[in-house]
Amino acid sequence: MRTVLTAERLWDGNGLLDLPMVVIEDGRIASVSSRGANEIPGGAEVLDFPGATLAPAFFDVHIHGAKGHDAMEATREALDAMGSFLAQHGTGNFLATTVTAPLDATLKSLSGLAKLLARPPVAGQARPIGIHLEGPFLSHTRRGVQPPEHLLAPNIATFDRLFEAAEGRIRLMTLAPELPGAVELIAHATARRVKVSLGHSDATAAETRAAIKAGAISATHTFNAMRPLDHREPGILGTALTCDAIYAEMICDGIHTAPEMVKLWWRAKGQERAILVTDAMSATGMPDGEYQLGGFAVQVANGRAMARGVLAGSVLTLDRALTNFMAFTGAPLEQALRLLTVNPATMTGLGDQAGSVAVGMPANLVAVDGMGKLVGSVVNGKAVFNSR
Repeated sequence: MRTVLTAERLWDGNGLLDLPMVVIEDGRIASVSSRGANEIPGGAEVLDFPGATLAPAFFDVHIHGAKGHDAMEATREALDAMGSFLAQHGTGNFLATTVTAPLDATLKSLSGLAKLLARPPVAGQARPIGIHLEGPFLSHTRRGVQPPEHLLAPNIATFDRLFEAAEGRIRLMTLAPELPGAVELIAHATARRVKVSLGHSDATAAETRAAIKAGAISATHTFNAMRPLDHREPGILGTALTCDAIYAEMICDGIHTAPEMVKLWWRAKGQERAILVTDAMSATGMPDGEYQLGGFAVQVANGRAMARGVLAGSVLTLDRALTNFMAFTGAPLEQALRLLTVNPATMTGLGDQAGSVAVGMPANLVAVDGMGKLVGSVVNGKAVFNSR
């Protein structure tokens, strides 16, 4: 079956094309051209999005769950439910993200996820293309809702056990750089092609700089679970915001971070290093109630997920993160789109699977209006949302 997408323009991850025509065959992009240069192929299903911009589907590098399921369940049912829901909200790829748990439970989850990640793409479902290990090498002081009894000191042998259980599919790891052994583990993980993000941390500026020198490349949910900014000791936050080499995540739901601070983050990191994430948990896409994050209970009401009086992830989707970000900052659409396409793909080194619209790439695209609102999504070759 051949499908043709048309719109007012295409932003392919690099530049703009007016009056685009994207031809999809067998779940992949077969051609990209302008309607002014080529006729629409006969017999094809045509999806037209007048006035809209086509772009790469979104890539969420920090998501724990959705639609009543948690990634650490590591079951086909859980990942299928997450994938179907995310696709409807414009996400084509994601990193299945863990939380701190008993080591044996984490090893079991990683082993299960590794086998599921080896599956071929499913039409109409966002695909998990790696694992984000959030914990157990985190700060007790800035742990948030991460269970303190299961936090561990950074240890290369422990990391290697986790890495092997995941069959090498850990793409990103969050750790606190001030912990003893953290710098050595950052260098080791980086050598194993795992990207390291700094978070859940009370690190000083000097400790953060040492981690960056060892290979750390990003900051996890900026402002949240971090030492607050101080004008004499800028700490991890001040260093992450001002170091041009470092990417920085943002949960742009208006709850985790005030709009003014989102604008500050945007001015500091800019279109090359800012990344929008959801940190979504299993309650995303579900009614208010009690849900699980990893192995503990979270109460969700009025869009706020709480455990023991502390924020516990979010119920955000990336399509809403995009519209929120544009409203908070006034950023133009082409710059804003980078934050959930090109930047996460580049940071993780997964640009061959996500973040662009090009011949041979998986057919993962969105259509958005001028305010960033999602009006259509095609994931692994199948249209899963169309508001037209």
